[in-house]
Amino acid sequence: MRRYLIGSAAVAALFSLSTCSTNPVTGKKQLVLMSEAQEIQMGREADPKIVAEYGLYDDKGLQAFIADKGQAMASISHRPNLKYEFKVVDSEILNAFAVPGGYVYFTRGIMAHFNNEAEFAGVLGHEIGHITARHTVVQQSKQVFGQIGLIGAIIIKPELGRFVEQASQGLGLMFLKFGRDAERESDRLGVEYSSKINYDAKEMAGFFNTLARQSAASGAAELPDFLSTHPNPGDRNATVGQLATEWKQKLNLTNPLVNRDSYLRRIDGIILGEDPKQGFTENSVFYHPTLKFQFNVPTAWRLQNSPQKVQMAPQNGEALMYLTLAAGKSLDEAGNALLQQNNLQLVDSRQVTVNGLSALAIIADTKQDPQQQRQQPPLRTLSYLINYNGTIYHMLGVSAASSFNNYNGFFTNTMQSFRVLTDASKLNKKPERVRIKTVVANNSFEQVMRYFKMPDSRIDELGILNGMQKNSPLTKGMLIKVIEY
Repeated sequence: MRRYLIGSAAVAALFSLSTCSTNPVTGKKQLVLMSEAQEIQMGREADPKIVAEYGLYDDKGLQAFIADKGQAMASISHRPNLKYEFKVVDSEILNAFAVPGGYVYFTRGIMAHFNNEAEFAGVLGHEIGHITARHTVVQQSKQVFGQIGLIGAIIIKPELGRFVEQASQGLGLMFLKFGRDAERESDRLGVEYSSKINYDAKEMAGFFNTLARQSAASGAAELPDFLSTHPNPGDRNATVGQLATEWKQKLNLTNPLVNRDSYLRRIDGIILGEDPKQGFTENSVFYHPTLKFQFNVPTAWRLQNSPQKVQMAPQNGEALMYLTLAAGKSLDEAGNALLQQNNLQLVDSRQVTVNGLSALAIIADTKQDPQQQRQQPPLRTLSYLINYNGTIYHMLGVSAASSFNNYNGFFTNTMQSFRVLTDASKLNKKPERVRIKTVVANNSFEQVMRYFKMPDSRIDELGILNGMQKNSPLTKGMLIKVIEY
């Protein structure tokens, strides 16, 4: 996202568009910058960007499951009139998010970490709650002119945002952080909605522990996880547990659903972590088995891989590199399109060879008028357009012109490392999958994992995946998650 500067006329125009509407959940008046029709349109425009960026997880049964439960819950929500859509996106990060207008997304990563339907239902209700209470609209309205460039957890300088259009308004809505009052309200609505479709909402509180353990174990993820976009007050679990008890009594739920075994069987085989066929990183090298190429990644740079683009940035956010497909049928045509589409002024261009592949190296600067130059520093870019079997790949590096020499070495080394992938072990790498096993004898979780030949180095990770501790007692006949290729 770009940082916008607003003049007084723009501010006046902005507030002329604001409306005072009644919040569907609280019944109170609130000031928002868009009507419900505009809210729906925002979601409709964001949805294809999100799907294009992350892809849908290829599991028709799981997609049908989230759609079925989502529609059932939406029908008893405070805004049943919206046309809701529910999707599982193909990302390994533990996250669930909603955008205005009725669009809800769960990653396959968070689906893999639920241990029963009730946990899933609680988080589903929480996300629907953000929509029904219009939290995303209110928060987006507050931040619409104040956000910085964001590629997952890769923070870049605002002036580089012109090169990451996918991270504009639609995707930015994923990462809005809500205040504690909004989170408490969504927790309350998550309990209410999941209870109303007969699930045990206490399980939602237990899942917060799994999220906290995962966040502590992984540190900074490549994409924000659920807790980083959803503040987690210390009393959250207790509050949710108390609310669940109250709703159980209010609805006279004598036997609310948990559905552990049916949920575990539903996710048997789900991919855990990176899916190698979409590209993966090992020892600072990015491999793409399907497209059969590889290139080096600078040490300590963060990387985000998506169906559209592989993006990399140093932690200080002062530079950006990406690889994507180029427009044009030849190197010269692609070079001209690159300059025109990005409003760049050519500095130098030369034919090169990259590990046997024909390529065009271009140095170019952003075109700026005097006012733009005062507002932000000029940028310099290095692009390698590489012809690989008739497909032209574009590798671009960009930084402020004043610091370009500091990053040119990183750009050049990565771009010149692009090569054909021939290593059979990388070409044939299989994803890790969650597999469901039956416990054969009473024992501790740790001993059961060893029985199934899980390595000791991964028992803590498996404990998080199963929502258990090493000494948690398991009984014969229980279902449990393990990891297999």
